[in-house]
Amino acid sequence: MNWLSVAVQTPAETAEPLSDALLAEGALSVTVTDAADGSVREQPIFGEPGDFAAYWNECVVTALFAADIDVSAAIQNACATLKIPAITSHLTTIVDEQDWVRLSQSQFDPIEVSPRLWIVPTWHLAPNPNAINLVLDPGRAFGTGSHPTTLLCLRWLEREIKGGEIMLDYGCGSGILAIAAAKLGAQTVIGTDIDPVAVKVARANAHDNNVIVNFQLPDRMPSVPADVTVANILANPLQMLAEIIIGNTRAGGRIVLSGILKNQALGMINCYSHACDLKIDGEDSDWVCLAGKKNL
Repeated sequence: MNWLSVAVQTPAETAEPLSDALLAEGALSVTVTDAADGSVREQPIFGEPGDFAAYWNECVVTALFAADIDVSAAIQNACATLKIPAITSHLTTIVDEQDWVRLSQSQFDPIEVSPRLWIVPTWHLAPNPNAINLVLDPGRAFGTGSHPTTLLCLRWLEREIKGGEIMLDYGCGSGILAIAAAKLGAQTVIGTDIDPVAVKVARANAHDNNVIVNFQLPDRMPSVPADVTVANILANPLQMLAEIIIGNTRAGGRIVLSGILKNQALGMINCYSHACDLKIDGEDSDWVCLAGKKNL
């Protein structure tokens, strides 16, 4: 079976409502990209809601439809629903039937965090069987290891976990950091996330990696002061959670924070300065990892 991919250009403020309207008209999926992608006008977007524009100035909304759908009518119906001017120009291409699972898997190769630590999807053989291999597939929770913030935390753990530690992964997502700590020798590992789906996924990932990690929602998390607390979230939540993160770390324990842009680092260091001496431990693209010891 073939499919129809239709792309229209639209201003930032229309991108999200148009996406929703096209889905209501029968689109199977919708993606939004930068209209200037690949050119000198390409506009990088990082950060959190409220920090930067939610979309690029000019966007391309691409919708996938079944081959028997009148895509021109679908677009015009969507415009009428939104009460915006009719879109008269669009690009339609035929998408051949493919093995979508295999195509998706082909985008995710093993990732070398360090010579002794790898992330390996289940459909690949481990490039280095003698390394510590984290078995992890892309899924419904953040943390596949490909994002710079996750890699920065993994590299810190690979260097600093010596064995026997109590480790807390606050905002665990897929559980990758907690699972890595367990495989690196941490004795007691706890992970928590406000998303029940993330907790469920993290537990499954721990099972697949043959490690014991106590993943819980925040209100069920054990109150054990951690030797190491790692939180890879985003700047605003990290500031709001500062006292919780500090309070769950023992005196002299270490705090590692990521999900922070370079221009947010100083503000984060100041936010935690009353309790620990955070410094930039690593950088990758526009992201940094902060690490330091909690005051005695």
